[in-house]
Amino acid sequence: MKSSTLSALAAIVLPLVSAQLSGKVGPLTSRASKAAKICNVLDHGGKASKASDIGPALTSAFAACKNGGTVYVPPGDYGMTTFVTLSGGSAWALKLDGIIYRVNGGNGNMIMIKHTTDFELYSSTSKGAIQGYGYEYHRSSTYGPRLLRLFDVTNWSVHDIALVDSPSFHFSIDTCTNGEVYNMIIRGGNQGGLDGIDVWGKNMWIHDIEVTNKDECVTVKNPSKNFLIEDIYCNSSGGCGMGSYGNDNVAISDIIYNNVYTYKSNQMFMFKSNGGSGYVSNCQFNNFIGRSNAHSLNINAAWPQAEKAPGDGVIYENLSFNNWKGTAANAKARGPINLGCQSTAPCTNITITDFAIGSETGSTEVNVCQNAYGSGGCLKPDTGSRSAYSATQNLASLPAGYKAATMPRDLVTPFALDAMIPIPAIPDSFFPGRKPVYALMANGGGAPL
Repeated sequence: MKSSTLSALAAIVLPLVSAQLSGKVGPLTSRASKAAKICNVLDHGGKASKASDIGPALTSAFAACKNGGTVYVPPGDYGMTTFVTLSGGSAWALKLDGIIYRVNGGNGNMIMIKHTTDFELYSSTSKGAIQGYGYEYHRSSTYGPRLLRLFDVTNWSVHDIALVDSPSFHFSIDTCTNGEVYNMIIRGGNQGGLDGIDVWGKNMWIHDIEVTNKDECVTVKNPSKNFLIEDIYCNSSGGCGMGSYGNDNVAISDIIYNNVYTYKSNQMFMFKSNGGSGYVSNCQFNNFIGRSNAHSLNINAAWPQAEKAPGDGVIYENLSFNNWKGTAANAKARGPINLGCQSTAPCTNITITDFAIGSETGSTEVNVCQNAYGSGGCLKPDTGSRSAYSATQNLASLPAGYKAATMPRDLVTPFALDAMIPIPAIPDSFFPGRKPVYALMANGGGAPL
């Protein structure tokens, strides 16, 4: 039964995935093959104690298993004083069934994986976690280390773990290829600079993720190509986006976001750049639900928080937005559609269809388009003559069909900056009415290899 169910699921899901991705994602070697050699941190000097330092044991276990095997952190609590960089290797896994707690200061990354291939980080119990105790920094208005960073990793996956209360960014995916991230929950404090997932590279599938913080939810950085990002729950977060891009030669293309639910966040989706050059091209944003967000759809090509870079501006072209529903906090003060493009780099071939965002304050809305061309909303048709313009669309009543399904776990009160954030369980749904692509590892799931 399990095999036939997986086959049926694959028949539905994989054609949709392969239509966007440029090739296979995830590790190449099965978990069973990697489990033929186990390097248990307890056999390398580690102790299951919050007062211990798992760093040296983790480094030692990695050295023994980096060329084929599984580095194993058994269930239990482990302190970390020595941050680790695990570099090189292939056909290995880090099975994190315990919880790692930051117990010291310092910057950098608690765990960094780099220059490796055929790699998997996961929890077989779906209870593994990294607890950063970021509140110890944030209550003094300071920042500290990231929790997890991958750099130059090829053919990999990360799944079934929780990342909690990072002193800085939670998960950075830097210049990686052929990756898959799924069945994760990220919980951070309620301020900027505590990004959920920042990702750049090639050919990645990110799905079934929940993020709480007050900055990036799942955001695409530069350069990036062939991403499929879907079933994302930004639960009292900053929201998803692209940017900020303040440099030359921006190269973003062939990105799809599907099934994104955003509650009480800065935006449903925002593009951020300021000057510079390059392009954001051939991207789709389908099936978005928003509730109580400050911004809905926003392009800000003069993003004030990024220093203006030399150049006429990033070109936004061939972007489509389809089936957006829900509410903005105040759709008159901050219109659901706000496209602020530069006259020196106008946005072209923008398509907005089936877009109905209501307001939780009042019954009127104001949309604004500047130097943006296409169809839908306040967009101006592209006739080939692109002189600078600004258009305002005033809606005297809320749009029909804006009401949408909600999630039962919407976080009404965000986490304070001066108290510990508890480690949550990984949920079994990340978008209304949808189940994850794969069941949790604790329930016999995980991507088949």
